[in-house]
Amino acid sequence: MKKYFLLFPCFMFSGISAQEISAPETSDKMNIIKTNVTAYAFRNINLSYERAFTQWFSVNMGFGTMPEGKVPFINSFLNDKDEKRLQNLEVKSFNFTIEPRFYLGAGYGKGFYIAPYYRYSKVTSNTFDFYYDYNFNGITYEIPLKGNGSAHGNSGGLMIGAQFFLTRSRNLVLDLWIAGAHYGKGQGDFILTSDVVLTPDMQARLKKKLKIWIFLM
Repeated sequence: MKKYFLLFPCFMFSGISAQEISAPETSDKMNIIKTNVTAYAFRNINLSYERAFTQWFSVNMGFGTMPEGKVPFINSFLNDKDEKRLQNLEVKSFNFTIEPRFYLGAGYGKGFYIAPYYRYSKVTSNTFDFYYDYNFNGITYEIPLKGNGSAHGNSGGLMIGAQFFLTRSRNLVLDLWIAGAHYGKGQGDFILTSDVVLTPDMQARLKKKLKIWIFLM
């Protein structure tokens, strides 16, 4: 089980989104449908729905999925040699987020807000080939393995952001994530099997190598 705490400044656009509004700005009910356009760079197909219950309070719910494919930007944390060992590794993911928002500005989905949130996420891999180099007495043996697995996590945090309408018709909205804190934990099982019988020393070295990769990822 892995626990983590991140404090992140997110001075970036979270997305320019299409929206639908069921009532004028002064009404106590409003609906906004959004998609985070920056997430598509990571193959993340996503949609969120925000419902304003009062001028100062709304609830935003989001869903995201990444179709099975290569790990995005895998070469940023693995060298070329290690990346080739996992050349047919593919993953898919799903996440769900619920986020109550408390607006400090104009309200009804507009202005600065504080938002505590909860997120569930899951990642699953295909059955992939993996080759492990085992060195013994100066000789390197290439050990073939097959792997697969999945992991899931629950996390939460607090976000500070601002949301603005970009057109008079209010059919475009900018949701800017400014800063936040995030904490969560996750667990999963990834299994490697081989037709070659692995000695205790082989297993220990392989576990050490995998722990380094998990830390980098």
